[in-house]
Amino acid sequence: MAVTDEAIEKIKGMIVSGAPRPGDRLPKESELAAELGLSRNSLREAVWALSLIRIPDVRQGDGTYVTSRDPQLLLEALGFVVDFHRDDTVLEFLAVRRILEPAATAMAASRIGEEQLDALEARLDGLGDDPSVEEPVARDPEFHRGIARGCGNSVLCSLLDGLSRARVWRGLARGDAVGRTLREHRAILGALRDRDAEAARSWATVHIASVEQWLRSAR
Repeated sequence: MAVTDEAIEKIKGMIVSGAPRPGDRLPKESELAAELGLSRNSLREAVWALSLIRIPDVRQGDGTYVTSRDPQLLLEALGFVVDFHRDDTVLEFLAVRRILEPAATAMAASRIGEEQLDALEARLDGLGDDPSVEEPVARDPEFHRGIARGCGNSVLCSLLDGLSRARVWRGLARGDAVGRTLREHRAILGALRDRDAEAARSWATVHIASVEQWLRSAR
């Protein structure tokens, strides 16, 4: 493992240095191993490990390429981790969202476009006045992603996109959870329409705190 870790660090260092550049094809395995002072086995293991987090793009029969450094691509690994979270860690993911999402929502108040707001409103209108539980569950992540995309910060958007994949709706079908969620979504959207950053931040905080409260009561 120590040899593979060393190989990973050398490959990372090469890519971070800017040579080769994103989109460039890496040298053949034998040439790259000699250049980095690695065995072909350790190089192969390191490339495979890094490919899991989308650093190099391994194309069978074509070679290995340096991927884009776009945050959306590089942070996909976070979504993978969230997909495998345990039920007892959902509240921890929500605690992180409660730190990041209100800030993103406040930023979106001055940056999100009218067309994006119209699209968010159309999604809410499409649910009607008395939706089944399944419909809001299916559309909730996209509502939050739409706001995150409007914040103008690609790193923050990617982080929230990964965190939003945590299954927070389990057990929330009781009482008025769905109705309350929709009212809070409307309040967030209204604050964004008014370009009121602090109101948007406050409603986003209230919304996530409400979900945390529901989850605690459902455990």
